[in-house]
Amino acid sequence: MRYSLIEILLGAIVLLTAIGFLTLGMQSINNQKDGYNISLIFGSTAGLKNGDDVKISGINVGKITKLELNQEDYNAKINIIVNNDIKIPDDSSAKIASSSLLGGNFLDIIPGSSEQNLEPNDVIYDTTDTLSFTDMLGKFIFSGKNK
Repeated sequence: MRYSLIEILLGAIVLLTAIGFLTLGMQSINNQKDGYNISLIFGSTAGLKNGDDVKISGINVGKITKLELNQEDYNAKINIIVNNDIKIPDDSSAKIASSSLLGGNFLDIIPGSSEQNLEPNDVIYDTTDTLSFTDMLGKFIFSGKNK
């Protein structure tokens, strides 16, 4: 079986392109800025996953690093890393928000007005759980029957 020169060159180009994309992807994963860890306590993670964005005023300031279940009270503990240049007041709150109707959740931090900032490994307890679309639809549908 003979291969033509064009087939070999096209195969090499495809292989080099794939290696380039893989290298670019690995660099973007490893380019996470140094930061400090903060934990947040939620009743539900509402579809968040490791690597999702942490935003303040719509600007990315960090990433979610770990989701875990607290065995004592069955709340969700979300660990995040925040860029070192971002200082978050210690009376800040957080909520889970959606990027679009089709999903894509992120963690939104609402800064407080305190003069004191969160330190590494501090915990934000002032969090708001999201209400899922199906829950809202169910409440809307079943609230009409009571009238």
